[in-house]
Amino acid sequence: MQIVGCQTDIVWENKAANHDRVRGLLLSSPIKPGALVVLPEMFATGFSMHVDTIAEPAGGETQTFLAEVARQFRSYLLGGVVTRAADGRGRNEAVVYGPDGQQVARYCKLHPFSYAGETKYYQAGETNVLFACHDFQVAPFVCYDLRFPEIFRRAVRRGAQLLVVIANWPQARESHWLALLRARAIENQAYVVGVNRAGSDPHARYGGHSLFVGPRGETLAEGGEGPELVTAEIELAPLLEYRRQFPALADMRAEFFAE
Repeated sequence: MQIVGCQTDIVWENKAANHDRVRGLLLSSPIKPGALVVLPEMFATGFSMHVDTIAEPAGGETQTFLAEVARQFRSYLLGGVVTRAADGRGRNEAVVYGPDGQQVARYCKLHPFSYAGETKYYQAGETNVLFACHDFQVAPFVCYDLRFPEIFRRAVRRGAQLLVVIANWPQARESHWLALLRARAIENQAYVVGVNRAGSDPHARYGGHSLFVGPRGETLAEGGEGPELVTAEIELAPLLEYRRQFPALADMRAEFFAE
């Protein structure tokens, strides 16, 4: 299965411009039908706390864009959107559309980034989400979630083989981004796909460096600092064989998990 990470430089709070940038990047290189295409967290606006400005209803313009692009490229498309919670705050979500343009999955960030005030403006999600993409069971996560290994382990216990993290991860903590993505792959014997943004916003600079990691911790693909497509091919059979040969996951102790 082809994985395509769309590492964009996001225009601050300008959905139309960001939709155009994504489409332009995707047209710059062949994308195989059925690929899993991944966009960053809040790819249409940047990491904004201005919920009143950027939130949209179900079926809003960014979600409509994602559905259209998924159909156009006959691919699975995962990207970050902001919707409105019942309490008036936002929901920082990863939404997935299939090649037919229909919604496949919707996940809300379990850990809003309190350090930047996200907990004040965004409601936390409720649970892990898994979706099927070809033979893979895929679990999406959003940015700060990466620092909480228990939710990744929980997803793997429920059957995940591919863990996808979309982010606006600042360059100042880039070494953490790279180390934690690799750690989540090694400890869970899973593929990990991390797609970050490039460029800057009014508050931070972002270094890109999207990273795809194999279940042994090996680098499959890595982006640079600027806008680009990052691609790799992954297969399920080698992962299953590695888990069979080195069955570390079988030694997890259930009493340490609250399900």
